[in-house]
Amino acid sequence: MGTVHAGPPSESNSGSAGDGHLFVELFDGKSFDGWQHGGNWRIEQGAFYRASGGGPLTYKRDVVPDDFELRFEWKVSEGCNSGVYYRPGQVEYQVLDNVGSPYGENPRQAAASLFFCMAPSKDATRPVGQWNSARVLCKGTVIQHWLNGQKVLDFDYTDPKWADMVELLTIRGGDLTGRGGELWLQDHGQPVWYRSLSWRVIPGDEILEASDDFEPMPIPPAALAKERQRVEAMLRQKRSQ
Repeated sequence: MGTVHAGPPSESNSGSAGDGHLFVELFDGKSFDGWQHGGNWRIEQGAFYRASGGGPLTYKRDVVPDDFELRFEWKVSEGCNSGVYYRPGQVEYQVLDNVGSPYGENPRQAAASLFFCMAPSKDATRPVGQWNSARVLCKGTVIQHWLNGQKVLDFDYTDPKWADMVELLTIRGGDLTGRGGELWLQDHGQPVWYRSLSWRVIPGDEILEASDDFEPMPIPPAALAKERQRVEAMLRQKRSQ
């Protein structure tokens, strides 16, 4: 794959620390070069398109860097649930139709959440059928998710005040300390599109600090009750193994 410069600030890269650093293009818009799938993904108008059931689309050319910025664009069909996995195990930038999917009732499962861990601070999605721009930044123990030019998730996973959320992810099978995982796009049963995927290594001298004023969206009581039931079922399954 080629390399591209970050270029001037825009909706998809506004406010990026280190704009002008070199990005590696992960998808040329024309081929599956560097990617592996089960035959269920296609390329449509310069985008990956999940056309039928058959599993995820996985980038095989390299593992995800330890400290990185990932940029991509995504578009969902009505009721769609998908996601971009960037650490080993269940560590996912959620891609969702917040309105049409039942997952949308819980902000910890909403678009741009760190799924089943941390809710975004707001719903910044565009309507179904429109493209959304996304960014994931990870350096050390800090994780940021951006959506349509807005930083909607920003936390240090070692901060004790987020311990309960991190434990939720651990129960699900996610480990935020993991490194060296593959980047993959989820097939969860509905049509979804991805394009403009690129990443860069965040250099050692570039500072990424968690915001003190980050506040995830609150979880409605009914959604919280369902989440607790799901957690109890996961724990019962673990105890039975």
